[in-house]
Amino acid sequence: MSLLPSIEWNLDPVFLVVPQAAVIGVASVIALYSFFQGMRHKGGDHTSTGVLFALLAFVAWKFMDKGLELRYYSMLFVAVFLGGYALLKWQIERGGGPEDDAGDFIVYGVLGVLVGARLGHVLFYDLRKAIDDPAWIFKIWTGGLASHGAVVGLILAMFVFTRRRGVPFVEGADRFAFSAALGASLVRLGNLLNSEIVGRVVPDQSWGVRFLRYSEDQRAVDLGQFKQIPLRYPTQIAEMFLGLFVLGALYVFDRMLGREKRPRGALISLFFLLYFIGRFCVEFYKEFEGNGGKPLGLPIDMGQVLSLPGILIGVVGLVLAFRKRIPVGWPSGKSVELEEDPVERKKRRKKRKKARKVEADDDEAEDSESELEQADHVHDDDDDHDHDHDHDHDHDHDHDHDHDHDHDHDHDHDHDHDHDDEAAAESAHVDPDVAAEFDDKGALKRRRD
Repeated sequence: MSLLPSIEWNLDPVFLVVPQAAVIGVASVIALYSFFQGMRHKGGDHTSTGVLFALLAFVAWKFMDKGLELRYYSMLFVAVFLGGYALLKWQIERGGGPEDDAGDFIVYGVLGVLVGARLGHVLFYDLRKAIDDPAWIFKIWTGGLASHGAVVGLILAMFVFTRRRGVPFVEGADRFAFSAALGASLVRLGNLLNSEIVGRVVPDQSWGVRFLRYSEDQRAVDLGQFKQIPLRYPTQIAEMFLGLFVLGALYVFDRMLGREKRPRGALISLFFLLYFIGRFCVEFYKEFEGNGGKPLGLPIDMGQVLSLPGILIGVVGLVLAFRKRIPVGWPSGKSVELEEDPVERKKRRKKRKKARKVEADDDEAEDSESELEQADHVHDDDDDHDHDHDHDHDHDHDHDHDHDHDHDHDHDHDHDHDHDDEAAAESAHVDPDVAAEFDDKGALKRRRD
């Protein structure tokens, strides 16, 4: 270990101080311009950008009494987004998507990283300080951004971004894997320039880096805990090379799988697996941050605990990616010009819902009318049946009446016929000895005894 160098690090992280009025003015102009563009294009990302810069202007007015200190760390954040944009644009265009989508994600990415990284640091590492001084939460320029929180913020930003464009979430995350690896590397370089997120004290003090601007070490010297600023492990450099290693591994992995022939989800899963395994190992040499320590009496610290879900996501993601083998491909034609304003989309959904309700009411009314018609038809059939029954009864009655009438008529006819026969016999002076006979047809036959 004695062959390794000992370095004193005393770089001033602030290279320029911007007055408060200039910060408020620039942020306000950008916000107004974005709102104006938002009204012209009916909302979309321009409005979101306006809201973001309006919030920045408010924060500058409320908290930046001494102006904005531009740090190397801040410039590296700009490099993160520019480099991340270039890599994301390369991936989206290679997948058949429009280049505008990469530029539009910058707004989502900036907001997701800043909010996620800050809240992650507050919740996991410096909750006591945030409770004692709530205004400190908004002073992000003073330092205190957690990479695990930034990852969560980016995931949420990618979810919203892909959802609004109709792109599968895993497709967007897969394309962003290269940008995430570059960002992880440059952020750690920024930590080194800012003399923060340092490593633990080297036990034998034979090598390492003396961070002369690290406030905790200076306080320890003042309290007599150390005779001088101790040598520490340069874990920022280790994590910077970790990010570059993951970036190179992604490039090689992408080529081995045939670039656009790879299964969807393979790249982002490999990023999670490699990066968080490396983070877990580096944490053994990193100083505890804030009140992180070792939670719940575990033998690992908070950074290692938060790395375990990332490792699990990587393993599960790779298994699912190669099992399902869903082909990659960015939907084309989903640029911001075609994006629908959220307000208009909500109005359209309400109109569709109202139309469906009216249609349902009409269908219900038609069903009720149909039921009434069926009931009337059944009632008419019953009336016709009763009418036919009465008609048949009357017909039978008339038939019986006619039959009786015919019977009476035949009886009267037979009576008249007998009367006529008697009259004929009398008029013919028939001999009494002559018997009158009638044949079957009723004809008079004479027979003399």
